[in-house]
Amino acid sequence: RSFGSSLYIGMEVVIAVSSVIGNVMVVWAVRINRSLRDTTFCFIVSLALADIAVGALVIPLAITISIGLQTHFYSCLLVACSVLVLTQSSILALLAIAIDRYLRVKIPMSYKRVVTPRRAGSAVLLCWLVSFIVGLTPMFGWNNLQRLHDNGSLITDDLLVTCEFETVISMDYMVYFNFFGWVLPPLLLMLAIYMEIFYMIHKQLNKKVKTLRYFGKELKLAKSLAFVLFLFAVSWLPLHILNCITLFCPNCNKPMFLIYIAIILTHGNSAVNPIVYAFRIKKFRMAFRKIWKQYLLCEFRPAERFPQRGSQRGHSHERRLRQNDDDDDDV
Repeated sequence: RSFGSSLYIGMEVVIAVSSVIGNVMVVWAVRINRSLRDTTFCFIVSLALADIAVGALVIPLAITISIGLQTHFYSCLLVACSVLVLTQSSILALLAIAIDRYLRVKIPMSYKRVVTPRRAGSAVLLCWLVSFIVGLTPMFGWNNLQRLHDNGSLITDDLLVTCEFETVISMDYMVYFNFFGWVLPPLLLMLAIYMEIFYMIHKQLNKKVKTLRYFGKELKLAKSLAFVLFLFAVSWLPLHILNCITLFCPNCNKPMFLIYIAIILTHGNSAVNPIVYAFRIKKFRMAFRKIWKQYLLCEFRPAERFPQRGSQRGHSHERRLRQNDDDDDDV
């Protein structure tokens, strides 16, 4: 167990550093590249901020918890709730991205009129508000304090506990409310949305219309963002399945190494998104290269010109789509 714990802590440190650096690069890339400042990338920045918090805050706290630290019950509960808030924020950001890409394909001519920067910003704030409400629900009573009182697990009357996630968080909350209510339904909804997006795009491509290039780029970006969703599901579902086993089969044995792997997967998800963006989205790749050369290696060169937004408003169907296409140039 000592070797396993040391390996776990070492992997967590690597993931934390990678997550912070990678996602800071994402936010930085959007900051320096005007063509990345559309609504989709607004939601990507929200996702990146949640991942930065996972690397800078959640993982260090998880390492602290793994060594069996004794804390006040509500201090431990607050740490656990912070994980829930950030997870929910990531899920809702992914849902917002899916809806945004759906509207981009469904109503390409009126997309910019419907999805304004102000509405996108309001959607981001709403996502975070809902995340705090869902994630902090255990702080308002749906937790294990009464159960610990009843079975005498509290160390002292000062509410000291050995801080572990399952010690303070109710599995009823995790399974019935969190997983069945706020994780699984959004994932299934996003799956349906991306299936519809791919269907609509392929339908347009098969028509061989003049806007073939526009829908081709939409297909490429949709594939990249759907892959981000796939990685999120693969990373988080194992831990939720273990929670279901804990609730429905309390006497079932869960090997410690499986729990460690499930936790590593959830935290590792925060580090993989920048890698996906770098390999699959050209504008991010260009921005990352500029940050690396100009700001980190101090190779001061004339500023690299990024694709800029179109400035003229078209009146025909083809011209409006071409303008949207210019916005997504070199995706």
